[in-house]
Amino acid sequence: MDLGLDGRRALVTGASSGIAKGIALALAAEGARVAITSRSRERIDAAAAEIGATGLVWDSDDLDAVPDLLAAVQAALGGPLDVLVSSTGGPPAGGDPLAFTREQWEAAHRSLVLAPMALVTAVSPGMRERRWGRILNVASTSVREPLSHLMLSNAERSATLAAFKTLSREIAADGVTVNSVLPGRIMTERLVSMSGSEEAVRAAAERQVPARRVGRVDEIAQVAAFLCSEQAAYVTGVALPVDGGLLHGI
Repeated sequence: MDLGLDGRRALVTGASSGIAKGIALALAAEGARVAITSRSRERIDAAAAEIGATGLVWDSDDLDAVPDLLAAVQAALGGPLDVLVSSTGGPPAGGDPLAFTREQWEAAHRSLVLAPMALVTAVSPGMRERRWGRILNVASTSVREPLSHLMLSNAERSATLAAFKTLSREIAADGVTVNSVLPGRIMTERLVSMSGSEEAVRAAAERQVPARRVGRVDEIAQVAAFLCSEQAAYVTGVALPVDGGLLHGI
């Protein structure tokens, strides 16, 4: 299937590794011109070289830097963005959901809600004028079935999901789609660090995931690329789990 992404300009944030890097790879493979961001110059340069993308340093906590970031992206890609994929690393986990400090709550809100909305607010008017755009949020299945040790992520990612759903209805008539993907158990550095080892990740997936295995980054990346495509023009306001059947809800 031709996804109609050849020559499209895309920005994927938080893409030095993991799911976002996989999405950037998938978009580039479809012919998109891709820019990626990370806090680390070393990591983003390495990822950009592997993908064939433009690597830019951006800290999602720095909301004031969004205009400069987007100006740099436009200069590097030769025009305004067609595709925005917002991905941010998860905030700290913890056993006691009431033990997080106000500062931790504010930091999580800034990175998981304010940062993606700052990007969307900046890029969506141009997409609407050109009557084509794809905005995608990388969230988590925990927005549907909260996990007790991920209080900050549960709450703040749910807020962004609601914001994206609200926005999707406002701009659908202008040819701009706004969707989210909800990764389940996908083999990433973060999941391994939270579980202790790759073996522990696989063992837990075999017990808990109906597919009886952990997911691969490329499996969710291909779903994301479709949602960013010409072929997904009539799909908007969706929060799509990619979880091997992990979620219990209908």
